[in-house]
Amino acid sequence: MYTRNGCPFCLRFEREAAPVYARTPEGKAAPLRRVDLPAGGVRGEGLREPVIATPTFVLMEEGQEVGRITGYLNDDMFWGLLGRLVAVIETPQVQRSGAQTQ
Repeated sequence: MYTRNGCPFCLRFEREAAPVYARTPEGKAAPLRRVDLPAGGVRGEGLREPVIATPTFVLMEEGQEVGRITGYLNDDMFWGLLGRLVAVIETPQVQRSGAQTQ
């Protein structure tokens, strides 16, 4: 999760979803790591494209981005999107070669 101090949507995520994240099947499959987003964003590091907004949840596998969720509106929407992303890493590599998410 790319985050920034004072980000209201990051704070909302911290209140609504973060307290239970690690205990969910999604959280166990994709442990949450928080990274402060510097001014100007971040590039590289296995990312498909730069991260410029917060919060941005980037799902990585073997050092490469397999999908992302940009923004946070509410926990219902977040869990649905995260479930779709986690399904990507749980699908055998042969079936998903060339497949893209969000």
